[in-house]
Amino acid sequence: MKLFIAEKPSLARAIIDVLPKPHKKNDGFIEAGNGDIVTWCIGHLLEQAPPEDYDVKYNKWVVEHLPIIPQQWQLKPKSKTRKQLTVIKRLIKQSDIIVNSGDVDREGQILVDEAISYCGASKTKINNALRCLISDMNFAAVKKSVNNLKPNKNYIPLATSALARARADWLYGLNMTRLCTLQGQKSGYQGVLSIGRVQTPILGLVVNRDIEIDNFISKPFYEVLADIATNNGEKFQGKWQPSKACEPYMDEEKRVLSKELALNVVNRITDQPGKITKVTQDKKQQQAPLLFSLSGLQIAAAKAFGMTAKQVLDTCQNLYEKHKLITYPRSDCQYLPVEHLNDVTAVTSAISQVSNKLAPMLKSADLKKKSRVWNDKKVSAHHAIIPTAKNKPTGILTPHEEKIYELVARQYIAQFYPNFEYVDKQIDTVISGGLFISKQKDIVKNGWKDLFPSFNKNKDTHSQDKEFSAPQLPNIKVGDTVHCLQGNLIEKNTSPPKPFTDATILSALTGIARYVTNPDIKKALRETDGLGTEATRAGIIELLFKRQFLTRKGKEIRATEIGRKLITALPLQISQPDMTALWESQLESISTQSLNYQTFIGGVEQNLGQLINEVKNISFTGLPQSSAPRKFTRKRRAKK
Repeated sequence: MKLFIAEKPSLARAIIDVLPKPHKKNDGFIEAGNGDIVTWCIGHLLEQAPPEDYDVKYNKWVVEHLPIIPQQWQLKPKSKTRKQLTVIKRLIKQSDIIVNSGDVDREGQILVDEAISYCGASKTKINNALRCLISDMNFAAVKKSVNNLKPNKNYIPLATSALARARADWLYGLNMTRLCTLQGQKSGYQGVLSIGRVQTPILGLVVNRDIEIDNFISKPFYEVLADIATNNGEKFQGKWQPSKACEPYMDEEKRVLSKELALNVVNRITDQPGKITKVTQDKKQQQAPLLFSLSGLQIAAAKAFGMTAKQVLDTCQNLYEKHKLITYPRSDCQYLPVEHLNDVTAVTSAISQVSNKLAPMLKSADLKKKSRVWNDKKVSAHHAIIPTAKNKPTGILTPHEEKIYELVARQYIAQFYPNFEYVDKQIDTVISGGLFISKQKDIVKNGWKDLFPSFNKNKDTHSQDKEFSAPQLPNIKVGDTVHCLQGNLIEKNTSPPKPFTDATILSALTGIARYVTNPDIKKALRETDGLGTEATRAGIIELLFKRQFLTRKGKEIRATEIGRKLITALPLQISQPDMTALWESQLESISTQSLNYQTFIGGVEQNLGQLINEVKNISFTGLPQSSAPRKFTRKRRAKK
């Protein structure tokens, strides 16, 4: 018999539904009519053993014990789910073929693989194990996956990456948390100073932004606008483009800081002739935005509805597991397999029945259109989040569920709308030796933007660029003479960086390269390399709030006094994202077999030793006294 091991009970129910009836429910598993059995994990059934399981002396937190590095790694059953692990162990012995049915990511892979190995499956059974990849929990999609099982050994690199991640997090988080907590005690702080390879750099981003804001001193800068008239009396404006000779009077963002220089330009151009040196009209098109990954969806929902990352993830899980209205949500992909074109009619039909608001939008959709999102080369373990072909939710949708479903479905519908078309116009005018540029964008066809009314209400609208041009640029050609009626001095002030919000912190984490300071590490990263994973970011951000390192002020995310003092005391290697971003990149390399496990872990261990020596010499003075000291317990483990 085949034994399907699902990641959680909801997935197990979806699998048994497609297997032959009658179904016989048992304690911890369900048997199908053909003898196949479906059982389930309840998340991770196993966890890394704590230090005291390796040596009882580690019950006491002592600096001299660090670093703690297991020579032979151990897993131990979680006490709350030990009974289910026993069920799986018995079923593995009885099975002919084992089918890993974990979620379609590295955590889903390792979660089931480690249970299979821990339960004593023979080498033959492990080598012959199959993999069931389910990203849509509706009947037809699950049946298709169950009938298209893959060799589980094909996914060993994914499991190895997850294993490397878990062990590296254990090594780094546990050792550094113990050390920093002990150093904090020396300064009178009685709480736990939790350190994690992802959580601490996230905290560092917020602290550094807060410090930038606090230390910011606004400075004036100057722009010059020229009021220009053609020989026909048509008027428009041009914005001065400072030349290279002006660079000594400009900041790093090319803003003119000298009022005298700007006033000189105003005086030089007023009531002076000018000449048109360049006129361009470029027809451009913009394709519909790509489909949502989880982070993209979290960012969009934070901007549109003020939802936190965790609220979005929890809502997505309900839409996926309970209502079966969207596909697997913990995805980092924005593309679809080409074969999904076969499902377009069914999916769009379901959208029209689930959402009265979106149904009218489908009337203008060209369902035969194939956008750039259907691309097999861009799809790996999972694809973008899209609506399923299910046309009715299981129960009534909550307001949050309605909003998230509509975001996902609208993005899907946009793929069948025409491109957004516009004309970019630009006129270059030279007045008294200075270059003045006038710009205008004329919309030709809204296309997919008709689905997103908000685009016409904010700065993303493609109409006039208010900084550069008057309402309408004249028809004019190169060589024409014009007259500058007058120059206008515009005084502005530099603005401080804005505090992080849920949307901007997620955006920072998904494109972490721009916050990395080490040029060698920055070079190794792609623009899409992130900090943490789609599945973990929301939880880690919430963890920082629970540990009182972060706080909310309206939509703003700010660091607490404890969070700021911790980050400012730590070495930059711990508080900046460089090291963690490199780790994430290396973990991805392990999953693609371009880096091996031993090289990665060896580097982690070597770096850990160096950091411990550095932190031993740090004093955490200035930390507030903890009002409710937390005792160290044997179950306390550092998290990511």
